[in-house]
Amino acid sequence: MDDQKILSGWRLTWHEIIFESDTTAGRAFDLLLIFCILASFGLVMLESIGDIEVEFGSLLRGGEWFFTILFTIEYVMRLLCVVHPWKYASSLLGMVDLVAVLPTYLGILFPGAHVLISLRILRLLRIFRILKLAHYLNEAAVLQRALSASKPKIIVFLLATTSLVTIIGSVMYVIEGPEHGFTSIPLSIYWAIVTMTTVGFGDITPKTPLGQLFAGMVMILGYGIIAVPTGIVTAEMTRASRKESEPVSSQCCMVCAAEGHDADAKFCKYCGASL
Repeated sequence: MDDQKILSGWRLTWHEIIFESDTTAGRAFDLLLIFCILASFGLVMLESIGDIEVEFGSLLRGGEWFFTILFTIEYVMRLLCVVHPWKYASSLLGMVDLVAVLPTYLGILFPGAHVLISLRILRLLRIFRILKLAHYLNEAAVLQRALSASKPKIIVFLLATTSLVTIIGSVMYVIEGPEHGFTSIPLSIYWAIVTMTTVGFGDITPKTPLGQLFAGMVMILGYGIIAVPTGIVTAEMTRASRKESEPVSSQCCMVCAAEGHDADAKFCKYCGASL
């Protein structure tokens, strides 16, 4: 049976409102959703302020439950308005939508878990589709491919860097020793990481001339090392950009709720349903 015929009636109507932003109703719904997300996050921030929490605690918790129930209804409606709910639930935005409502319910069983409600701010990822900034979805795909292609090189780089800071930390432990604050090799490795990344907390510093000379060499080495992962990712992004030339549509598949289709696509490239 054709997927378009499976999704009909009120489900098709609500799919257009909830998932699409090309219609007036859909755009109004999404903008209202963004307002609710910001308002609920504002309540979380206010609740973290001691004086306000003491005076308006019950009111803030009531507002938190209001938005939780509202987001729960919205999440259930999203599941009902796609042909294959599991595909939406297992997608990135589907999991983010679920995370937006779980903390409040978990707070009943595990006191303190409700603070995770601040993760609702992740739902603002939808703003890319709401404002029709489809070209950003395209650029995000380029970045994703670049990071994926860079992964093997980055792993090798991290392994080499880990070995290097271990050696540097061990050498500094021998040079300075416990009497100058380098009380163990792990602590010396911590110093090596802080120094090589040019963070320089200053909680542990070399005192001997040889240690200071060695520290200077590590700092200079750090500048060169920091540039390596940047160069790797930049090179892969350049390659990925050359391969990417087609614009991306903001159309959402009503079967699997997938986005990021080509602008001229007639069918979903993930499940094959008609768009």
